[in-house]
Amino acid sequence: QVQLVESGGGLVQAGGSLRLSCVGSGRTFSRFAVGAWFRQAPGKERELVARVNWSGDSTYYADSVKGRFTISRDNAKDTVYLQMNSLKSEDTAVYYCNARILGADFWGQGTQVTVSS
Repeated sequence: QVQLVESGGGLVQAGGSLRLSCVGSGRTFSRFAVGAWFRQAPGKERELVARVNWSGDSTYYADSVKGRFTISRDNAKDTVYLQMNSLKSEDTAVYYCNARILGADFWGQGTQVTVSS
């Protein structure tokens, strides 16, 4: 069974930084999984924030986070990261780690990020 555990969320002032980590069990990300971060703000649908391919050389970012967030992965540690800089109040949400393996999606439990203005 694939399990994903996020960490690194918290409360930060606008303009600050946080780094989220997502650790997979059972060699999740090293099994050719596409890694991604989604977020869901209160009253809004879950949205894709960033995605990285297995080798880490192809990434995608939502327009709202381009230039501020960086997704990366360390397959040896079975971990995907999301470095978030220049945080804004509109980045406040629950952030979810996602792994897609052979078409199947797996999710973490989510970590809260709150940005105070």
